[in-house]
Amino acid sequence: MLEMHLPWLELTVLLPLLAAIPVAKMRDRERAKVVSIAVCVAVLIAACCEWFDFTALRTFEAHDHWDVIQFLFRRDVFIVDKLSAPLLPLAALIYLAAVLTTLRTKINRFSLSWTLVAEGILLATIACREPWIIILLLALSVLPPWLELRKRQQSTRVFLLHMGLSLGLLVVGQILVSSDASISDPPILAGCCLTAGALIRSGICPLHCWMTDLFEKATFGTALLFVMPMTGTYAVMRVVFPIAPTWALQSIAVLSLATAVYAAGMAMVQHESRRFFCYLFLSHSSLVLVGLEVATPIGLTGALCVWLSVGISLLGFGIVLRSVEARTGRLSLDTFHGLYEHTPFLAGVFLLTGLASIGFPGTIGFVGTELLVEGAVDIYPHVGLAVVLAAMLNGIAVVKSYFRVFTGTHHQASVSMVCRPTERIAILSIAILILLGGLIPQPGVASRYRAATEIMNRRAESLVPPPPEETEQRPIKTANTNHHPME
Repeated sequence: MLEMHLPWLELTVLLPLLAAIPVAKMRDRERAKVVSIAVCVAVLIAACCEWFDFTALRTFEAHDHWDVIQFLFRRDVFIVDKLSAPLLPLAALIYLAAVLTTLRTKINRFSLSWTLVAEGILLATIACREPWIIILLLALSVLPPWLELRKRQQSTRVFLLHMGLSLGLLVVGQILVSSDASISDPPILAGCCLTAGALIRSGICPLHCWMTDLFEKATFGTALLFVMPMTGTYAVMRVVFPIAPTWALQSIAVLSLATAVYAAGMAMVQHESRRFFCYLFLSHSSLVLVGLEVATPIGLTGALCVWLSVGISLLGFGIVLRSVEARTGRLSLDTFHGLYEHTPFLAGVFLLTGLASIGFPGTIGFVGTELLVEGAVDIYPHVGLAVVLAAMLNGIAVVKSYFRVFTGTHHQASVSMVCRPTERIAILSIAILILLGGLIPQPGVASRYRAATEIMNRRAESLVPPPPEETEQRPIKTANTNHHPME
């Protein structure tokens, strides 16, 4: 395995974890915010350098140079490949945007130190491919939102029940996975447990109520940071995809497709802005799972493109909604608020990011959505129709929410609602990425296609039957697998 020129992975993981300690001890919250912003910027730069360094190597996977973790554990723990290389900068961007747009009025409710800890855990998860370590990191990532709920004296029962069930199923499933498990000889019970655990973490219907509960009870920033990186989808790719047979992937696709349409319909009828955003995100993240489980190069390429486009566009959408809430309080979608005159910049970006998430032409989500629909139609025509239906309902919900929040009446404000410079920088940067990704899509699509083809090739390799000499040594196992439906 090739190694990168510098230990970029270790820098991205360790910087936020080490910086969380002095930030937690700072009594001056303004100073703590400045330090946190500086750390998040450094992490984003290190993650981008990791991406560029890995791209220059022209390989499928690589590990750090001077890998301290490898020396301690005697194995490669932090590995970057074509799937995770762009996800690390995306995760760093999500946390930088959240910290950068946190206003003074909300800084005491939003824990900066635990945010840095959560960022380090997330980056370690994305940089890891070992199933047991991924499960451990998923368990650790539950701590920051749980501690915040406890601090706010909110009930944690729903959140803990679902997260505990998800982690329990992942642990049981991984225990049942044998060392020689593969697609040609899949562990049925283990695969079911792993799939169920990952789908619960992804919020697949009907076990999705923990997500709406989190958005209602936690701060908007904490809920956004917990769900936006789509760690459940990452767990599916790393833990389930390597051993799941085709019929299992198709089952995941059916559940995800039903969730996408259901959540899109629910987003249209919500009366509160946070629940609306939650269902909008749930619909889009489910569409990513639909493409991942179609298991064709075009469909998988579309899913990987949509993964990045949804991460960027809905990040901007959520940040704008969070900024509006910081000025007006929680928004009701039953009435018109007429905020356009006071915040025209937020209104424009709200519409841009919302339309980008559904694949509006000229935005970053357009090509990915087209590839996803084409890949789905080639396998099952009705799946492509359902994807289009979900996108249509999401588009109606976005436009409806725009009119409710920014038009319809004249809003009287006693204080200025103008955007702060830090908010403008973060939101404008996301808008630029959305437009550049839509106007110049080829580099991103080519990168995701190479990742998709390599993933499909490695999956196809595990379907190759064992050589004849191995077959003669294991006659009992051969007799069982000769009648396997996958063969």
